[in-house]
Amino acid sequence: MIAEIESMYEPGWAESWDAVGLVCGDPEAAVRKILFAVDPVAVVAAEALDWRADLIVVHHPLYLRGTTSVAATTAKGRLVHTLIGNGVALYTAHTNADVADPGVSDALARAVGLTGDLVPLAPAPGDPRRGLGRIGSLPAPMTLAAFAERAARGLPRTAWGVRVAGDPDRILHKVAVSGGAGDSLLSAAHAAGVDAFLTADLRHHPAGEFVEEGGPALLDAAHWATEWPWLADAAARLASRLGARGITVETRVSATVTDAWTTTAQCEDTK
Repeated sequence: MIAEIESMYEPGWAESWDAVGLVCGDPEAAVRKILFAVDPVAVVAAEALDWRADLIVVHHPLYLRGTTSVAATTAKGRLVHTLIGNGVALYTAHTNADVADPGVSDALARAVGLTGDLVPLAPAPGDPRRGLGRIGSLPAPMTLAAFAERAARGLPRTAWGVRVAGDPDRILHKVAVSGGAGDSLLSAAHAAGVDAFLTADLRHHPAGEFVEEGGPALLDAAHWATEWPWLADAAARLASRLGARGITVETRVSATVTDAWTTTAQCEDTK
């Protein structure tokens, strides 16, 4: 099972600072049910136990930095104890899934309606089909406002929604996307000549300066929401590859919203 996952998302393509691979579990254990989720958190573990999953495949690492303890005195420690105690393995595919072909941003691009061949926004050295982000075309020109509505419909609902920076009447033809935090790709989006860039976790000053300098329009969605579409793609690809070898597994995509932001509030107009 692990070998099949790693043939799709090769660990060697992960960033040097990343933590990918098998977090806990016996690589020789039988796997019949696999739950796919963005975050390794308690509610996802509970869903896995309720469904009787043997393996959880997540995008985000449990321990991105080293630790000296997995004691059940912390949330992460309790998660490790819960999984091991119930015979559930945990596997992470993070930046190696981001740059894969296809990877996280391919699924995001299709979810928000981009068509045609998708090419990396920041191609990986040595393999132009891999890399961060994707650039694609809209099926027909549309306004920024219309594309924002389309993107919101294509992504799972979160409190964050989709924030927009730019003229709502701007006509879009070519759009770049990147699942997860996309600040580092602002310059690449500008250089690519796209009309808009959809990503997550954009900060005030870089976003404001980017728009002021005449860059593409920006759409800022919730981090979790931009990575969630990848789960279904990864699940389908893994099941298909295993099926070709005569191995049957049951897959499930967690619909549990694990975005950190749970609600918003606006000041009421007292006039």
